[in-house]
Amino acid sequence: MSAHRQQGEHRFGFVCLALCLATILGCAAETSTPPIPALTPGIARVWFLRGWDAPSGQTSVYGAAPVIFANGAPVGDIRTGTKFFRDFPPGTYRFTVQPFGLPTSQETTVQLVGGTETYIQVQWAASWQFGYPEADFSFAPNTFVISMMSPQVAQAYLPTLTNLGQR
Repeated sequence: MSAHRQQGEHRFGFVCLALCLATILGCAAETSTPPIPALTPGIARVWFLRGWDAPSGQTSVYGAAPVIFANGAPVGDIRTGTKFFRDFPPGTYRFTVQPFGLPTSQETTVQLVGGTETYIQVQWAASWQFGYPEADFSFAPNTFVISMMSPQVAQAYLPTLTNLGQR
């Protein structure tokens, strides 16, 4: 084998090693978890979760990142397989989510109490469940909805989602 060919193979191996290392470091950076600060006394924390919710045949919804609203003000968008939290002063909050399909009047109203944590999930759901009886499966005009999640279920589910931190 010629010295020139060996040198080229070494360079190729080095480039492959560098690309692999960059990929590994990039993945490590993406999976690092932002620190979760302690809950401030008198403040309520709300966790927003979105799992892998698309029904069979509707995988295009995975790429959608609907915006969550609290009393009409945007809180943040949520991608598939992620979670984030926001701290709120105590009070009554009406949470809604950008529908991406047919609009619904669906909302979740919560009385937040200082020192508590509340769990709210965003899911992809069939529009016929929210007042569109003419919707059929061939057209599939589904939409995003938002609902409360029990603390027991949420605690089991939170570790499976990528933490986006505080928003």
